[in-house]
Amino acid sequence: MYMTGGRFGHRGKRRDRQMDVRQLESLANRCRREAVRMVYRAKAGHIGGSLSAADILTALYFGVMRIRPEEPGWPDRDFFVLSKGHSVESYYAVLAMRGYFSAARLAEYSRFGSDFTGHPNRKVPGVDMGTGALGHGLPVSVGLALAARRDGRPCRVFALMGDGEMEEGSNWEAAMAGAKYGLDNLTVIVDRNGLQISGRTEAVMPLENMAEKWKAFGWQVAETDGHRMAELVRVLGRAGAGRPR
Repeated sequence: MYMTGGRFGHRGKRRDRQMDVRQLESLANRCRREAVRMVYRAKAGHIGGSLSAADILTALYFGVMRIRPEEPGWPDRDFFVLSKGHSVESYYAVLAMRGYFSAARLAEYSRFGSDFTGHPNRKVPGVDMGTGALGHGLPVSVGLALAARRDGRPCRVFALMGDGEMEEGSNWEAAMAGAKYGLDNLTVIVDRNGLQISGRTEAVMPLENMAEKWKAFGWQVAETDGHRMAELVRVLGRAGAGRPR
């Protein structure tokens, strides 16, 4: 797993034109702008969590994941689960930027009857899992990774979690299962921004030393700044070696 500070690759065939770090950083800033516009228009949303995740999402969708936006259901794609589903504004923005649907549809966010709801909705092209109830994303990601391996598919599974979400016991059950089955096609990113809806994480329920906890559960662990694009692409592009990351 990767812990990214909120003080805040493709495998196989690469995209025809790889983006450099400056291009990725520019896209991440565009993602932030779109997220702010969505929240402003809707007068609703979770702007803090979305801004915290913008660089991570951009690195994944433009620099790491093996996907086909023109074929969202491609069976051999890499899967992404936004376990911290309240950060959906940046997620929708990145999907639009990557070509899953027209950017004009972002104006539908949080409108009555719209598919672009306040948490990820599988009616939106590119969304692999509807999330919002915290503590469910990692268990489902373990299942996706296990199914891909049993089917002999080259899929990697990426799950982006909030640090406050780590208070959910279901995550630690899933962490045990991921290590037991040696799911080296599974990568978890914990957005360690130190905040949750009810306050600072260390005041609500202390989480440290989080890295040592994950290591004790049998995971490979790397810690990086969640806003350093080059580092994000580098570490997220590496698959596990016999263990989940």
